[in-house]
Amino acid sequence: MRFRLTPRETSFYDMFSASADNIVTGSKLLMELLGADSASRVEIAERMRAAEHAGDDATHAIFHQLNSSFITPFDREDIYNLASSLDDIMDFMEEAVDLVVLYQVEELPKGVAQQIEVLARAAELTAEAMPGLRTMDNLTEYWIEVNRLENQADQIHRKLLAHLFNGKYDAMEVLKLKQIVDVLEEAADAFEHVANTVETIAVKES
Repeated sequence: MRFRLTPRETSFYDMFSASADNIVTGSKLLMELLGADSASRVEIAERMRAAEHAGDDATHAIFHQLNSSFITPFDREDIYNLASSLDDIMDFMEEAVDLVVLYQVEELPKGVAQQIEVLARAAELTAEAMPGLRTMDNLTEYWIEVNRLENQADQIHRKLLAHLFNGKYDAMEVLKLKQIVDVLEEAADAFEHVANTVETIAVKES
């Protein structure tokens, strides 16, 4: 790691970890959604909304700290990109749950469970990686694995789309389900954006 003569604001590390931990909470709520009945889904959506608001608060705290800090642990643009991408993940997960409730989807295609499992694993890896920003050690495996998971998510998404357009669903149901699986795919993309930002930071700091 580069040797620095100036002190740095270290609270960013804790805030990034808190944001990532909140994403793990969101991924667990997504898992709960699978197989839940209508009443339970409404309650899950309420908890997901609260988690999303907590994520917004965490993001705003990072931005406030960024604007008030003279010296930052790494480039300001990278801090902004990392915080924004973490926030995007929660936004997409909350949107997916909300759509399931609003559209009153009775049964989700089996592939959705695979999408959510990939997101849950990516959430765990991201939460485990955030403390590593302090030293930039042992992060390579993290971004390689998240990129692999995103490729897996792409494959699942394509198979889901093929399933939705095989003629077994009516047109309105296809529109509803496609929007849900597309939003879950966007969450997977956002995890990759986080991993790519961490890689960029690590390369700059090496």
